Amino acid sequence: MKLLFNIILIFLLLIAFVPFFRRFIFHLLVGRKLIKEQERQYKAQQQRQRANAGVKVDNVPPDANQSSRFGGGEYVDYEEVK
Repeated sequence: MKLLFNIILIFLLLIAFVPFFRRFIFHLLVGRKLIKEQERQYKAQQQRQRANAGVKVDNVPPDANQSSRFGGGEYVDYEEVK
């Protein structure tokens, strides 16, 4: 029983004070899932981009020819103030 307690105590001390060991344990517990989730998100993003790449808009507004002409509007008198 004392041997098991000593092993657990050493393990906890390693986690608390040794950064390399802490990173290794984190990678074992969380890292693989994190990497898989990143890859899944990347693949989903690529599929969305491929799906949106084929979208073409063929709609031309009816007033497309008149857009270059100025249609008028309100005019404001201009006075230079010195």
